[in-house]
Amino acid sequence: MSSPPRVVDVSDDTLLATYTTLALGGPAARIVRATNAEEIIAGVQECVREDRPLLLLGGGSNVVISDEGFPGTVMLIRSEGWAVTYDDGEHVLVQVQAGQDWEEFVAATVAQGWSGVECLSGIPGAAGATPIQNVGAYGQEVSQTIESVTVYDRDEGAVSVMSAAECGFQYRNSRFKHNDRWVVLDVTFRLLADPLSGPIAYTELARSLGVQEGQRVPLEHARDAVLQLRRGKGMLLDPSDPDTRSAGSFFTNPVLSAAAYTQLEVEPPAWPGEGGVMKVSAAWLIERAGFTKGYRRGPAAISSKHTLALTNPGDGTTKDLLGLAAEIRDGVHDKFGVTLHPEPVLVNCTL
Repeated sequence: MSSPPRVVDVSDDTLLATYTTLALGGPAARIVRATNAEEIIAGVQECVREDRPLLLLGGGSNVVISDEGFPGTVMLIRSEGWAVTYDDGEHVLVQVQAGQDWEEFVAATVAQGWSGVECLSGIPGAAGATPIQNVGAYGQEVSQTIESVTVYDRDEGAVSVMSAAECGFQYRNSRFKHNDRWVVLDVTFRLLADPLSGPIAYTELARSLGVQEGQRVPLEHARDAVLQLRRGKGMLLDPSDPDTRSAGSFFTNPVLSAAAYTQLEVEPPAWPGEGGVMKVSAAWLIERAGFTKGYRRGPAAISSKHTLALTNPGDGTTKDLLGLAAEIRDGVHDKFGVTLHPEPVLVNCTL
């Protein structure tokens, strides 16, 4: 008789800075590693039984953890792999395990000739985190291709499959974000079996490719252009680049009502949305409020390549980083009356 699945304790290092792209975060009371869905469920159930706080951590690329760390169990999600569950020659359904490295998966879709996530190349982190954040870049969002998400429901104590509609996707948001009820086990994507990209929907990317918005290009061309753009902004993981020690874009682009937008005394770059709302460029607001690339507050700094990325280029602390974030948020509000909100998840700390 086989033994029940169980997570494995990580004994080498309990400092959470080891597991985040910011290289920030204090110690955890306990760190465990789960390598498949069964182990993830077993680890969650154990914490529920023992009434122990639980933090799930994938690639650590979209999280800011306090200097005090986390007073409970941190589960490293390390399930890997993907499988085609349906293929009719026009579409494929690909089921991806929650701990699968996202960039590795995107590279494989391009190599296979599957269109739909090519513009999300170079984004660090794990596949299971993508529906939580509704990850997006360069005109694509995962909500456009997600077919379903398999979750463990802590309230019901059962596994269920949620359709894309049930996930409640919004701009950089979903029903999973800031809600620990559901634990993502795998994500199924519906992709086109097509060697061409989706219509290019981002001006900067279209310019880089030398095409008009709405045109399609070979998948590998779109991927290469996105990687080049991200590299130029310090948004690829590169141990030799201090700007890479970030959580990606720290602030989301504020979404303003039509009335709030017209009340601005300036005209920042903006994109219209449903219901008359306007999504305004946070980078533009930050720069016009006096916070330029390379701006520093003690050990924390704005990336020298990308205004939206806050970095830990040296031996800073989470307190340092949040101090810089608060200064930027308050400066933008004082100048424009617009409040910026953080994109990464804040753990045991606030802004």
